[in-house]
Amino acid sequence: MKKELISEWFRNLQLDICNSLEIIDGEGNFREDEWTRSGGGGGYSRVINNGNLLEKGGVNYSQVHGATPQKILEALQLKKSQFYATGVSIVLHSKNPHVPIMHMNVRYFEMSDGTWWFGGGIDLTPIYASEKQAFFFHNELKKACDKYDTSYYQKFKKWADDYFFIKHRNETRGIGGIFFDRLTEPGEDSKAPIFEFVKEIGNTFIPVYSTIVEENRSIQFDESQKEWQFLRRGRYAEFNLVYDQGTKFGLDTNGRTESILMSLPPQAKWKYDFHPEEGTPEWQTQSLLIKGIDWINR
Repeated sequence: MKKELISEWFRNLQLDICNSLEIIDGEGNFREDEWTRSGGGGGYSRVINNGNLLEKGGVNYSQVHGATPQKILEALQLKKSQFYATGVSIVLHSKNPHVPIMHMNVRYFEMSDGTWWFGGGIDLTPIYASEKQAFFFHNELKKACDKYDTSYYQKFKKWADDYFFIKHRNETRGIGGIFFDRLTEPGEDSKAPIFEFVKEIGNTFIPVYSTIVEENRSIQFDESQKEWQFLRRGRYAEFNLVYDQGTKFGLDTNGRTESILMSLPPQAKWKYDFHPEEGTPEWQTQSLLIKGIDWINR
């Protein structure tokens, strides 16, 4: 399977998701910026701001190639070679604190020595955690995984719990999801079935997000709930700037800074030594930000 065909599918996924999000939002439109990378390749960044629902959302597509930076070679324990990377990355921040932050990334990486793999993930960061919502989200991901391998969900769910973890806070970024990286098998013939799984994950995004939006977008909120949203966004920013591998990869390969940092929220706050009052919805959400919760059988 040629890398150009994979990249073309990712570009079409970006466009399809943006079209769907404009319908869901009902008012906002995506702005598209085409960019080029000096070392080779480029991409299209699509951002929506101040819509009816979405305060800020980014759906980025990239296809970059060239000499692999030494820092990447060392981090991934690879031999010196040319690389090719393509994928789509999405982060959505809603105006309404009852509509969660949602993220997805699907990507493909190969090197001129024949090394290749797929990676990706999809996770949910509610400002106010709901066990019903968490069940729906994780159950949909499990159904998508089970179509290809019944071991995928548990394996990738644990990976997400470990990956989307803010170590210096000792809390998860949200209620998790799935995460996978360096997904490969020996031989070129194994590429197509793995790509089908990645496509399944990509196509799961809009049906899941639209269901969550419709259940929550009409819930009223006040200034105290917006304040909590800003604090939770602060934690989201901490993770993306300190731990996120995609952010590090993009910056280390001289990607477009504006596109790499589009995942950051439009507004965030940090309060010194803040702890929600016990028994409040904010306290309840905080209590659920731990690894290993079985959301489906809870």
